[in-house]
Amino acid sequence: MIDMKKIKVLIVDDSALIRQLLTKLLEDDSDIEVVGAASDPYVAREKIKELNPDVLTLDVEMPRMDGLTFLKNLMRLRPMPVLMISSLTEKGADVTLRAMELGAIDFITKPKMDVKSGMEEYQQEIIDKVKIAAGVKISALKMAPSIAKGSGLLNVPPKHSADVVLSDVTKPKHFKTTDKVIAIGASTGGTEAIRALLREMPANMPGMVISQHIPAAFSGPFAERVNRESAMTVVEATDGQQILPGHVYIAPGDRHLIVERSGARYICRLNDGPPVNRHKPSVDVMFRSVAQNVGPNAIGVILTGMGDDGARGLAEIKEGNALTIAQDEQSSVVWGMPGEAVKRGGAKEVLPLDKIGARLIKMR
Repeated sequence: MIDMKKIKVLIVDDSALIRQLLTKLLEDDSDIEVVGAASDPYVAREKIKELNPDVLTLDVEMPRMDGLTFLKNLMRLRPMPVLMISSLTEKGADVTLRAMELGAIDFITKPKMDVKSGMEEYQQEIIDKVKIAAGVKISALKMAPSIAKGSGLLNVPPKHSADVVLSDVTKPKHFKTTDKVIAIGASTGGTEAIRALLREMPANMPGMVISQHIPAAFSGPFAERVNRESAMTVVEATDGQQILPGHVYIAPGDRHLIVERSGARYICRLNDGPPVNRHKPSVDVMFRSVAQNVGPNAIGVILTGMGDDGARGLAEIKEGNALTIAQDEQSSVVWGMPGEAVKRGGAKEVLPLDKIGARLIKMR
């Protein structure tokens, strides 16, 4: 008999190995029960009706009907939290990002080699993603389909402090300049939140830097996808690149993005130091560099995401007499990062996602 208090998961994947691995990994947690598995969307459709799962894991590439087509139909007829199972390839990144647009909450990446050991290594992260997905309200998806989706980082090593990458030194003297830099941090739900926000931005906005928790294989395709929809020029950041008005620089998925001063210019620096708050790129690292090098000319924005990365850094930006904004709980997929920033007093303003764009435009 099914325990109704447990999170009921249905696994949809054409790989028997993946179905077996996910079942074992998830059922090690006493709060989760895998109620069934399906090898293709047609079987999944019947099992959804029969088992009424709370969360669906869905392979992006399957026979008879591809994962995106099934997801699109599912979100139209029976909206529910979905986690995509994706490979770390360019094709996998493109399909997964499209799935986020269609309504998937997050994704789990399949290692390129030794799938069994790779997935076992990140068992807790997989479990956490399922629990987060189960907690996302379907009503929020219906109210804001363009933002109630997400992408997060699966491969997250042990926790460190931002001090590991950036020392807490005396802030340098700032040149007199009216140039602003907008710094944005996000995690789970962030790819769609960033996409929605940048669609609102005119071409004459100040330069923006973004740290989104995302794998290295996904950050480039993500920048290219957002660039096609934005009046601003959106690129994956490179080391030494000057931060120009009208441009957006997204941190590579395996490097910290640091903002430095070079004379009267701001430049991007990429750092291969250890993960901070279990993440690389870390929002705290980027925010601290912005606090130290941009000071009162900065605007800090923290969007939807799991954990507390960025909360301390946003407070440091605020301490420099700069505007800081946190996304509100109702419009966030996960109110972890922005909620922690609000709790620590780092946010001067708390706004729904659809109001943040207008606020940034007013402050440019």
